[in-house]
Amino acid sequence: MSQVLLTGGTGYIGSHTAVELLKQGLDVVIADDLSNSSASVIDRVEMICGKRPAFYEIDITDKKELKRVFDENDISAVIHFAAKKAVGESVRLPLKYYRNNIDGILTVLEVMKEHGCRRFVFSSSATVYGDSPVPFTEGTPLGKLANPYGRTKYMCEEILRDEAAAEPECSFVILRYFNPIGADASALIGEDPRRGSANIMPNLVLTAAGIKEKLSVFGTDYPTPDGSAVRDYIHISDLAEGHLAALRYAEENRGCEVFNLGTGRGSSVLELIESFERVNDLKLNVEYAPRREGDVPEMYAATDKAERVLGWKAKRGIDDMCRSSWLWGREVFK
Repeated sequence: MSQVLLTGGTGYIGSHTAVELLKQGLDVVIADDLSNSSASVIDRVEMICGKRPAFYEIDITDKKELKRVFDENDISAVIHFAAKKAVGESVRLPLKYYRNNIDGILTVLEVMKEHGCRRFVFSSSATVYGDSPVPFTEGTPLGKLANPYGRTKYMCEEILRDEAAAEPECSFVILRYFNPIGADASALIGEDPRRGSANIMPNLVLTAAGIKEKLSVFGTDYPTPDGSAVRDYIHISDLAEGHLAALRYAEENRGCEVFNLGTGRGSSVLELIESFERVNDLKLNVEYAPRREGDVPEMYAATDKAERVLGWKAKRGIDDMCRSSWLWGREVFK
């Protein structure tokens, strides 16, 4: 393999995947417009790995600029992270999401095709399962999609399936994520809580750091063991290793395949809070609030296909996720 292009590679998942690929001796090129990240991530990745990825600050929907990246490098595979991903914002600004997320994947695929690059790993989401019953398998019929963000992910998957049928020499791997949390063991990269997020871990960190007065738990009357919502939390480093496994699979196989990347079990919001407090010796100020519209009681993966086909399985538990998240949070707010 020559060089691997990570679109959106300075973001939370992209940066951890860059670290994993570099540690395995692969050459990495990152293209990112820095709309939801910082160029300082490149310095931190280099500190962790002792090797610096090539970096282009571009909008990947700009075909001319993306062609320059391919012209100046020997790109043999692409892992595509670059997309808008805030569910609430997608409801308020649907055109922004359709333009960016659909244009983005189409531009990348077109430029890949022009340069003879045939290996593509796509960052999808468990959101495409909608309100289907758990556990979600890759064969679960896709449910009612509740927001434009989820619909863009579904549309991107359909584009890949159609292109794979038309181009039998290509290999497309679709990875459906569940709930990535945690941070690299170095505490040098992680999900930046200062950027604002509806996700629980950044808000746990903000509350622990005293930036937020209290942590809101949305819904305590779900039909779950403790009444709070259940999610499949996966350590970001496990998720990054899953991308390497998908890349290896794409080297040897053709067509289009879908894999869930999760732990295969659900943990409740209250379980996550208890773990965070215990492993970090903290007590958080928690308030209980009504359910948020669109939230489902349970969401977790069946992951046996990834284990059987990719040889990948999540290894880290929620204690590891909570411990590494606060180590990173202390680095951010020190």
